[in-house]
Amino acid sequence: MFAAYAARIDPDSPLDGLELGDRPEPGARPGWTTVTVRAASLNHHDLWSLRGVGLPEERLPMILGCDAAGVDEDGNEVVVHSVIGQTGHGVGPREPRSILTERYQGTFAERVAVPVWNVLPKPKELSFEEAACLPTAWLTAYRMLFTNAGVRPGDSVLVQGAGGGVATAAIVLGKAAGLRVFATSRDEAKRKRAVDLGAADAFEPGARLPQRVDAVIETVGAATWSHSIKSLRPGGTLVVSGATSGDRPPHAELTRIFFLELKVVGSTMGSKDELEDLLSFCAETGVRPVIDEVLPLDRAREGFARMESGDLFGKIVLTPAS
Repeated sequence: MFAAYAARIDPDSPLDGLELGDRPEPGARPGWTTVTVRAASLNHHDLWSLRGVGLPEERLPMILGCDAAGVDEDGNEVVVHSVIGQTGHGVGPREPRSILTERYQGTFAERVAVPVWNVLPKPKELSFEEAACLPTAWLTAYRMLFTNAGVRPGDSVLVQGAGGGVATAAIVLGKAAGLRVFATSRDEAKRKRAVDLGAADAFEPGARLPQRVDAVIETVGAATWSHSIKSLRPGGTLVVSGATSGDRPPHAELTRIFFLELKVVGSTMGSKDELEDLLSFCAETGVRPVIDEVLPLDRAREGFARMESGDLFGKIVLTPAS
């Protein structure tokens, strides 16, 4: 079957390790099922995998892709929850939790095998392309906002780095949940898009906000860390799920953190129950993922290149030929 896969690890030039071509069909495993992929979406996790983060060379070649929507062996339209080993289903109780492609072949292929427990019904209201955007970036944003930041309607939130998948999801979900959302971006066009999506206002990175916020959604890392801390009200919460600009900020702002009793909470992905809630939320409210571009799988390299350059707003979706 045709697939996009990591053939080599290159920390400096990750796309040099990306190959497109034939890979073996998924094999049968007890407690697993095979899903025919109709759509799969790109995440920064895929680029990090090509750099060797979470994916050692001894596991190569590895089909990339965490997210997918498709059709299971019984003909049901389904969405794949990409956290494997969360409960032990299909892998055993001693296997640590991992994201698909860290240990098992991924979704950038015509078919993917996952534990039966990891398959959820796709709401009929969502297209395959829309549903494929939810299991990683949108689920991460959902958990950051509603589980780890604990915000309520009427609260204020700063979303750093508008344009990325998690940040875009946080803006849309926050607006739909009655939050006052502020966003930042270096790009004027992305700031305008953020406002169009529901942000109350958007600013250049580091700009002073009209008010201190209840929570910050942080995925950028070192470049925005100090601004994120300084933007919080006393007792506010910074939720961090990524560090695309690096994980070593020049100023940790420890004095401000303890003096203002700020909370810093790490967040990774989300649970199957949260994904089920997110799917229902989108189906019932009409909220839909922001899709930048849909590409056929044989043009996956274009999508990877756009993600690496940051030249996108929302999700890039890949569609296998089958």
